[in-house]
Amino acid sequence: MLGYALTGVLAAAAAGYLSKALSFSGFVATVIVGACISASFGIKGVLLIGAFFVSSTIWSKYKEKQKEKNVITEKGSRRDIFQVMANGGIAAVASLGLIFFPSPVWTGVFVASIAGSNADTWASELGVLSKGMPLSLRGFIRVQPGTSGAVSPFGTVAALAGSLFIGGIAAFLFKLSLPDAIILAVAGFIGNLIDTFFGAFFQITYKCEKCGIESEKRFHCETRTSPVKGYYWLNNDTVNLLSSLLAGVIGGLALL
Repeated sequence: MLGYALTGVLAAAAAGYLSKALSFSGFVATVIVGACISASFGIKGVLLIGAFFVSSTIWSKYKEKQKEKNVITEKGSRRDIFQVMANGGIAAVASLGLIFFPSPVWTGVFVASIAGSNADTWASELGVLSKGMPLSLRGFIRVQPGTSGAVSPFGTVAALAGSLFIGGIAAFLFKLSLPDAIILAVAGFIGNLIDTFFGAFFQITYKCEKCGIESEKRFHCETRTSPVKGYYWLNNDTVNLLSSLLAGVIGGLALL
């Protein structure tokens, strides 16, 4: 079964690279994360992380041209090593934990961290298409779609759907009870809320001196932007990693 799982990982990573959903560094990171998962959770774990990767790729490509009109994030839809590790790194750590320190707790960490990453991705990719202006948690003012730390009804529903999507698949693959599956899905949703909070108050944000727009980009209008809030080391990838970690911790504690 390990051979099938690894073959699936390589095939998925290659497909992601060839379809330009992954950069080369993202391809390498995907293989590493997938190998860790294959070695512990086997084909079931690969299928779960695959559900996240496939669904997030579909939503990132959905109405991509429309999203590009108001894009304020630093990176595009092609995932690099940092994005892959931010979303799948905790799942890989949980996989290694299961190998060296066997416990059901690691299954909770694994599922909840993926549910959190999926919730965040669905919220980001679908929430930006919301017709209304989202509300920033910092100051409770209306901001441009795609702004970190902002929420909209559509994005919030997408986040909940994303976490339940992973929870439902995990329940089938790992034979989880309905209460456990719901708890892990909720843990993922809480991870998304934590991500939003960090994005609003601590994530680095830059301002373009030419057009006045605030974004995650260090360059805008062909000039260097100036930091206006947050910590320079706390970018979107770091926030995603932290929220995935906290979602995983909540999920792991739930299965103690």
